[in-house]
Parts: sequence; structure tokens; C-alpha cells
Amino acid sequence: MSEFEKKRRKDKMKITAISGISLCCFFIIWYVCTAILHLKPDYILPSPIQVLQAFYEKLGTKAPDGATLFGHIVASLKVAFTGYLLGALFGVPLGIAMAWFRRVDMLVTPLFDLIRPVPTIAWIPLMILWFGIGLGAKAAIIFVSAFVPCVINSYAGIKQTKAVHLWVAQTFGASRKEMLFTVAIPTALPMIFTGLRISLGTAWMTLCAAEMLASNKGLGYMIQLNRTIARADLIIVAMLTIGIIGTIMTGVLNKLEGKLVKGGRRS
Repeated sequence: MSEFEKKRRKDKMKITAISGISLCCFFIIWYVCTAILHLKPDYILPSPIQVLQAFYEKLGTKAPDGATLFGHIVASLKVAFTGYLLGALFGVPLGIAMAWFRRVDMLVTPLFDLIRPVPTIAWIPLMILWFGIGLGAKAAIIFVSAFVPCVINSYAGIKQTKAVHLWVAQTFGASRKEMLFTVAIPTALPMIFTGLRISLGTAWMTLCAAEMLASNKGLGYMIQLNRTIARADLIIVAMLTIGIIGTIMTGVLNKLEGKLVKGGRRS
């Protein structure tokens, strides 16, 4: 093993250790403040032990919100993946096309600039009117939330391609299409993946908002219903579940970026 590999592995272990220590400190402080000092009543701020018990119970029971934790996770993932993948599928190519083709930029940018400042949550009532409260409405809302960052970052990534690189490719006889796929897009991949990560976060945020307002299943719905009956333990269970799933999905994106992007993230 080379010295570089040894150093990289050592740095990775160090970062992992620091992350683990920070999480342990957080849970210890949480436990001391709740189970020992009782700074807040249990129904307002439960201890980690109570949340763990609620998590275990929720795996096998549908009470009080009509579904097990796994059922809520499946419902949320189905909506999240549908909207997120559609947002990325349309947003990334559009951002690339806007940055590379001047006519597309002139045609699309005014409309995009009009839509971009509108908060994603503002679309919820309109999507409910168009699609009802089923999968279509929530997926459409998430599509909007994922679409915008993908367009912006893909556009910025292509625009940041150095002119000298394009000039060298052109000197060696590359066509404009070849320059796009062999120079511009590979150069823009880090920015594109940044957009995908941002879109992932906004997609989960929007999903929870949509499920709180119009749904009968999902992690957002679980949070909203248990808020009405003051089950803070189950609210925290849903929040932690969202955080864990989001972390896993971000890790998958980082792995994919490490394989596709030269000099990108490495696990």
C-alpha cells in the first residue's frame, strides 16, 4: 500500500472517529438533560431510551397513525424517488442545454427565472387541485423542488468550462457535440452532483411538508398526526428516520460521484 493510500485511510478513520464521538456526545447530553435532569416533561422532550422504545414498538404496530414505521417509510420513499428522479432526469439535461445552446438559453431562461423564486411549498395547493392528494400530487411537488437545483447547478457547471479546454478540443478536430460530451459535461460533473445533493435535501423537506398537508401515510404524515396527539417520541422517531434515510442516499450519491468524477469524492 502506498503512502498516499495509508494517509487517506488514516484520515478517513480519523474523520469517522470524530463523527462517532460527536454523535455519542449529542446522545449523552440528550440523555442527561431528559432522563437525569428532567428539564422538560417526557411528553414534550422524551429521553433517547423512550425514543428507542417507541421505535421498536412502531416497527410492529400501526397505532396511533394507521401504519407501521416500515409502511410509512415505503410510502415516503415511493413518492420521494418518483419526484426526485423525474426532477433530475429533466433538470440536468435542461440545465446543460440552456448553458450550451444559446437559443435554448434565450427561450427558457425568462420562464425559468419567473418560476425559480416561487417557494416549492406554494405549489402544494395547486398540485392538490390538479392531482388530488395521491402519489401524483406529492411527486409533482417534489419534482419542482428537485428540478430547480438540478437546472441551476448543471447550467453553472457547463458555464464554468474553461475556454482553453474547448479551444484545445476544437484544435484537435472535435465537433461541437464531441466537445460537449468529452469536455464540458465531464468538467461540469462535480457541480451536477452538487445539484443532485441539494435536490435530495429539498426533496425530503418538500415531501414532509406535502405529507403534513395532504396525505394519509408517510413520514411527514406520521409527524403531523402525532403532533396532534402530543406523541413527541414518535415525532422524533420519524425525524431520525428521515435523517438516516437522507444520509444513506447522500452516501450513495457520493459513492457514485467518486466512481464517475475524476478527482471526485472517495469513500
